[in-house]
Amino acid sequence: MKAHEIRALSFASADDAEELARAELYGLLARLWFAPPDAALLQQFRVAVTEAPEAGGFLEAPWQALVAAMRATTPQAAAAEFDALFGGVGKPEVFVYGSFYLAGFLNEKPLAALRGDLAALGLARDETRGETEDHIAGVFEVMRFLIAGDDIAVCNLEQQRRFFRAHVQTWVERLCDVVEAHPQALLWRHVGAMTRAFVQVEAQGFDLLEL
Repeated sequence: MKAHEIRALSFASADDAEELARAELYGLLARLWFAPPDAALLQQFRVAVTEAPEAGGFLEAPWQALVAAMRATTPQAAAAEFDALFGGVGKPEVFVYGSFYLAGFLNEKPLAALRGDLAALGLARDETRGETEDHIAGVFEVMRFLIAGDDIAVCNLEQQRRFFRAHVQTWVERLCDVVEAHPQALLWRHVGAMTRAFVQVEAQGFDLLEL
């Protein structure tokens, strides 16, 4: 299944379904942080599930708000907002790289540490992409791989926990703070809110593993 497909995001309760939903939500969020939604993705949101089986679930409200925002936008408006926030010539309004939030600058020690951990997992940078590995979309795709991959020696809960603690939990909520506070963030305010809620749910899940 492609990262931007969302049919499995139904908050299922069965273990396998939950793992699939986790992987696909990481993939969806990676897609939204990497590029603005195109017409095909917006169409998927027009038929997306908006209700959780358990009313009031922690992810239900931010998910519903994100779905509503995606249904209210257009490819052109989303692209313009994405470029205003994350693109442009020179310094962007919002950085989406872990090294910036952890060290204050791009391409610093946190990126080197990430590269070392990726090498230990047998992963390498996609040379077709211009972004460094600490782009939020990149670390989310790694989490997706660690959940959904077939090699259980690499793709297991312990590896997920280690990677999440080191390379997601340490900075992603700070990015969400910046995005949600930015006056030009309309759609991405909701992407940030959904990302924050999901990271908090993941952190709580890993907390339980460590009890």
